Amino acid sequence: MDSTQILAIRHGETAWNREGRLQGHLDLPLNAMGIRQAERLGAALADHAIDAIYASDLSRAAVTARHVAAPHGLEVRHDTRLRERAFGVHEGKLWTEIEAAFPEDALRWRRRDPDFEPPGGESLTALYARCIAVVSELAAAHAGQTIAIVAHGGVMDCLYRAATRIDLRAPRSWVLGNASINRLLHSPEGFSLVGWNDDHHLHGLALDDPGVPGFLPNAPQAARA
Repeated sequence: MDSTQILAIRHGETAWNREGRLQGHLDLPLNAMGIRQAERLGAALADHAIDAIYASDLSRAAVTARHVAAPHGLEVRHDTRLRERAFGVHEGKLWTEIEAAFPEDALRWRRRDPDFEPPGGESLTALYARCIAVVSELAAAHAGQTIAIVAHGGVMDCLYRAATRIDLRAPRSWVLGNASINRLLHSPEGFSLVGWNDDHHLHGLALDDPGVPGFLPNAPQAARA
């Protein structure tokens, strides 16, 4: 069976990305910078062959995807399974607020406990299973083609780990830039990595989750995008 080429893209920047607040399933729009990033992204991929575009239904991903789709005359297909990790009661909070009010949660988060579920939220294990299942399903439906997946930082992290066979417990040492282009292949054997965090089109508009433990290279991840 032919491999599927995947352009895996994190949405453009939001105000809460800039502030360092957990977004999860809350529906934050792109800020002015995020819109500029999405416009540059769409222009960068205008001449790239794309057969289908899928996106999270949350507006920050959906609007980013529309900028990718427009030059190709494609309709964005939304799938709720491409949403960010659900952070439950911690959505909308800064990391410092979680550390102060929920120190035990913060400790398990820092340790990347794969079974830790924020109250009302989702574990890393559940997030990984959800993301890999849906992207595998979509890729299999487009064998031999190229698809774009526009989603969130947590989804990108899962795809990177699947493609490089890195355990969920391992600290993140790779960038999850807003509106950057990540390239993977999917075959019956699984995912493989082709290229990561291509942000040449952003020309200084890139931002990689600053200031929060777990979002900087070599620190435990607590994906909030």
